[in-house]
Amino acid sequence: MLTVYGAAAVTFMMVMYALERRGPRYVLGFAFGCLLSSIYGFLAGAWPFGVVEVIWAGVAVNRYRSLQQPET
Repeated sequence: MLTVYGAAAVTFMMVMYALERRGPRYVLGFAFGCLLSSIYGFLAGAWPFGVVEVIWAGVAVNRYRSLQQPET
């Protein structure tokens, strides 16, 4: 069951990454997918993967915020 969850989380994350150019909501979706993948990493005992995915989620949220700010 954990493997199915992990495969679904990583698939969702990659689909959101592929669609990022379509708009900021996909960047936010990618961040969410990274968090889901991070949870999988920690549950599977692969904590380095979990840590890296949390970092990627932070990077994606930061990019989402920069896309939301009006250009000056």
